[in-house]
Amino acid sequence: MKKLFSLISVLFCCSAFADSATPLPTPRISLFSTTVDWQGVTGLSLSQYTGYFTGGDRSLLKDGLVLYYLDSFPCYGEADSVRVWISPKGETVGNLRLVCIHNPTEVNFAWRNAPKDAEQSETTGLLTCPVSGDYELKIDLSKCRKGPDWSDYKK
Repeated sequence: MKKLFSLISVLFCCSAFADSATPLPTPRISLFSTTVDWQGVTGLSLSQYTGYFTGGDRSLLKDGLVLYYLDSFPCYGEADSVRVWISPKGETVGNLRLVCIHNPTEVNFAWRNAPKDAEQSETTGLLTCPVSGDYELKIDLSKCRKGPDWSDYKK
C-alpha cells in the first residue's frame, strides 16, 4: 500500500512540474460543401447539363489537356464526370456533366498538359472558359483564359 501511495504521489508531483508551454494542437480544417442543398437554399430546381468542347490552340492542347471541373455557383460537377482529357487534335475522352440551378455563363477548370494515359498528378493552374447553349453547354477552348498558376497564389 505504501508503494502505491508513493507512486501516486510521484505522478502527482511530476504532473505539477510538467511544461505548461506545450503548444496547442493545430486545429483541423473542415470542408463543408454548400452544393449539397443549393436547391433548398435557393428554392430553384436543379437540372443536368452536359459540356462539349471545341476549338483550342496548339499551345493549350500540346500533347493533351487534362481538365478537372471546379465547382462554383450555379453548378457543381457530378462526381464521375468532372475529368476530361482533350487530345492535341481536339478529341475528347471523358464527360463533363454538371448539376446547375440555371445555365452557367462560364466554368472554371484546374488544368495541366499531359498525354492520355498519364497518371494523375498536380494541375498547373486555373482555366476560365465562357460557355454557351442550354442544357448542352458549348465550351470553346480558344476563348478560355488562363488564370494564375497555383504557385502564384499566396498563403
